[in-house]
Amino acid sequence: MAVPFPAPIKPYACNAAQTRGRLYDEPESQTRSPFQRDRDRVVHSIAFRRLKHKTQVFFYHEGDHYRTRLTHSLEVAQVGRSLARLLQLDEDLAECLALAHDLGHSPFGHTGEDVLEEVMAPYGGFDHNAQTLRILAKLEQRHAAFPGLNLTWETLEGVVKHNGPLIGPGADAIARERNKGDKAPPLPAALAEYAELHDLQLHTWPGLEAQCAALADDIAYNNHDVDDGLRAGLFTLEEAMDVPLIGEAIRATREKYPDCSEPLLVAEAVSDMIGEMVADVFDETNRRLAVLKPETAEDIRHAERAMVAFSDGMFAKVTELRTFLFARMYRHWKVMRARSHAKRIVRDLFGVFMAEPETLPPEWRHAWADGDEQKKARAICDYIAGMTDRFAIREHHKLFDAGGWV
Repeated sequence: MAVPFPAPIKPYACNAAQTRGRLYDEPESQTRSPFQRDRDRVVHSIAFRRLKHKTQVFFYHEGDHYRTRLTHSLEVAQVGRSLARLLQLDEDLAECLALAHDLGHSPFGHTGEDVLEEVMAPYGGFDHNAQTLRILAKLEQRHAAFPGLNLTWETLEGVVKHNGPLIGPGADAIARERNKGDKAPPLPAALAEYAELHDLQLHTWPGLEAQCAALADDIAYNNHDVDDGLRAGLFTLEEAMDVPLIGEAIRATREKYPDCSEPLLVAEAVSDMIGEMVADVFDETNRRLAVLKPETAEDIRHAERAMVAFSDGMFAKVTELRTFLFARMYRHWKVMRARSHAKRIVRDLFGVFMAEPETLPPEWRHAWADGDEQKKARAICDYIAGMTDRFAIREHHKLFDAGGWV
């Protein structure tokens, strides 16, 4: 699996020198490639800094050592860049997409997203990937010459399509594979709005760098959730021993280091699991590429399936690990109590802002001066989705608790 370092990129990688450019023309940097510049713009954005206080699984006040959306994104970036290096792709693009992939998440993780999806159903819906695009292309205001961050076509494509095609036969096939019906769901409003302005080829697969970021997300969260779940006491080491991947890694580590402490045992086992998953993705991706024989990035986009993937055997093990984590961690009664509280916070905030928009900060009220309820709901959704956990809790306290305004 050894690859020369630094390795030249493959002809079917996304090549920064051949980028399709940006929606708004601007002089290119003299010191950075277009994809490096995109990555730096993401890192310097306000939305990226807010990830520090957004939930991964545990709310920010529950402990200093649990993952947040920010630390999760950094771990995804490390794995994504490693995969891109092994496969001789553009590491900077893979890293950029990994760092940006969760910018659109609302406070309280998927709990907040579920509530926003519910309350926004009459107004075009809510989807965190579409919200990421909305942030990158519109809501982030750091440049006088254009709205958003004006990222390259390849970066925006990778952000919205990292899980695959969104329209057409490819998207329908993904829906069937995931048991979500025979047809892909309609495009979220934010995506449909942007698609009228900028064609991101939503019917095709993204480039390999985006596919690396997507698999890196799976690898990172499955492993760090094991680490955090054990640290929080939501399940025990002995219970984890019966689960594929983690059980195998724990046994191998115990055999190698029979006297090491439990924290070290877990750390070693998780590290080994990450290495095993990365090696599997590398081997399976090379098998698929050998069959496809791509010559350009367009060949990747028009393939019939993802090229960066787990093998069938690894996918089955990862699925079993996810099932265990879902039952023992994501639906643990302590986590569900926190989720229940978070649901009420997000639902209450949306309700009061819709009923009493004069309670919103002035900069969020300009969007519906014409009285358009759709625009009002979208602006309120943008405001809430951008909140950190602690800011949402404080806003709720000010608006709903006796004396909270003092």
